[in-house]
Amino acid sequence: MWDAFWIFSVRGFQFRFSPWLSAMASANLTKELQCSICLEIYTDPVNLRCGHNYCRVCIDRALDAQEESGVYSCAECREEFQDRPVLHRNITLHNIVETFRPTHAEQGTSIKCTYCIHSPVPAVKSCVHCEASLCDNHLRVHSKSPEHVLTDPTTSMENRKCSVHRKTLEYYCGAEAACICVSCRLDGEHQGHKVETLDERSENIKQKLKNVLQKLIPIKKEMEQRVQRLKDHRGKVQNKSAGLAKRVTVLCGDLGRQLEDLKKRVLENISSQEMQLSCPLSDLIHQLEIKKEDLSRKMEDIEELCNMTDPLTVLQESDTGDLCDTEEGDDEDRERHDRLLHDGGDLDVSGISHTLHTGLSDMIKEVNVCLNIQEASDILLDVNTAQNNLQISDDMKTVSSSCIKQNRPETPERFHDYTQVLSSRKFSAGRHYWEVDVSKSVWWYVGMCYPSIERRGEQSAIGKNNKSWCLYRFNNQYCMTYDNEEIPLSDNLPSNRVRIYVDYEAGRLSFYDLCDPIRHLHTFTTTFTEPLHAGLAVGKGSIIISGGRGM
Repeated sequence: MWDAFWIFSVRGFQFRFSPWLSAMASANLTKELQCSICLEIYTDPVNLRCGHNYCRVCIDRALDAQEESGVYSCAECREEFQDRPVLHRNITLHNIVETFRPTHAEQGTSIKCTYCIHSPVPAVKSCVHCEASLCDNHLRVHSKSPEHVLTDPTTSMENRKCSVHRKTLEYYCGAEAACICVSCRLDGEHQGHKVETLDERSENIKQKLKNVLQKLIPIKKEMEQRVQRLKDHRGKVQNKSAGLAKRVTVLCGDLGRQLEDLKKRVLENISSQEMQLSCPLSDLIHQLEIKKEDLSRKMEDIEELCNMTDPLTVLQESDTGDLCDTEEGDDEDRERHDRLLHDGGDLDVSGISHTLHTGLSDMIKEVNVCLNIQEASDILLDVNTAQNNLQISDDMKTVSSSCIKQNRPETPERFHDYTQVLSSRKFSAGRHYWEVDVSKSVWWYVGMCYPSIERRGEQSAIGKNNKSWCLYRFNNQYCMTYDNEEIPLSDNLPSNRVRIYVDYEAGRLSFYDLCDPIRHLHTFTTTFTEPLHAGLAVGKGSIIISGGRGM
């Protein structure tokens, strides 16, 4: 409670009041802001040389009453002035009043009739000419002459009067772009200027504003439609994102379980192979260990006999056994030993690899299903579009440049000037990707084209028109290009393998370098208007096309 406060600001200075003092502060401030003549909150406060403040209207009226006597005095301190005092507007007090007035009005204070001094009555109109506010009774007897301009009740009428002649502003001077009074028009600096009444000028401005408004209405409507379309698209993106995130979350959980099962299965396979290999090895090792112990004991006995000095004992002991036999070993054990070491004595790594690849491939298929990916037939090159200096392999997967011109018929579909070829497959919906190996070519272009691309002339080059998009390598430089506009790439392609990915409905065409990890090179964004074909151009060397998956 003690920390709370409210603030009002006057010309950059802030005044802070605690709520528990607000009632007292409001009462004291109201008293300080009251004119001593009308006992109301100051209206356009001015001050005399003596320092006392009054409403401009109140002090003007008081000075007018003193004019006949020729002696002017302050209504409070009675200080006399030989000449009519010049009234100076008290700007600081005016700002305080304007800040205080809304709060005071909220507490029930309203503009009162200037003439109802003893019993204040709310005003219904203000007269700019008289600088007074009028209640219903005083309004009925008020002058109806044109110079008495009536407005809604207001306390600030200073801006409706000429600052030079103190007369009501009635005209607008187009030459000076200023509102003027009748004296300014007839006798002042605006004499001879083309002027019009404020009503006429106001109506002209209103008409212009109405015309502008009519023009703005369709603009606003079109903007609202654009905003709505963007909101709708954002909603679709958000819904799609939420749905995909949910599917991926479920998929990852499922893949985690499958991966754990695959790991368990492979480890069991490894353990089983280990057991199959270890058992016969362990058995043979055990047998050989027994024989080794027997040999050790026999060697100890022989060493002991060799160390004896009594000939009779040596003869007697060596006669009792077969110590002198030099067993050269069991041939069967040796054969078994060699067979276990050389014939199948290792893990079946290729079988384990196959199990892993099969399991992971099944998981990839699940990922493809989750993301609406479906297997598509491989992309093949269309020999009917191949320029005659290109050789196409029998499997339609490799294109090579050749100095020998091929004996193919000239048809409208065949490229004539550039060593280019298109795929026979077209993509008109969905998401797809395909890959190329460019390691055996000195310069090359890879990308996608509309079937309506030119087949002759400069406009037929892939990337040199608005019907094809590509990545190319030339003179050891790599660039993305569309409609002859190039975007240089700072790095080369260490993998020499490129993946091209197209999302037809989204209008996205992306290029990736299949290094480890895969590196995104660039994405073109557009609205596709025709089916797309894979497009390749090759200089010296060859390009191998692969992949071709539909998504």
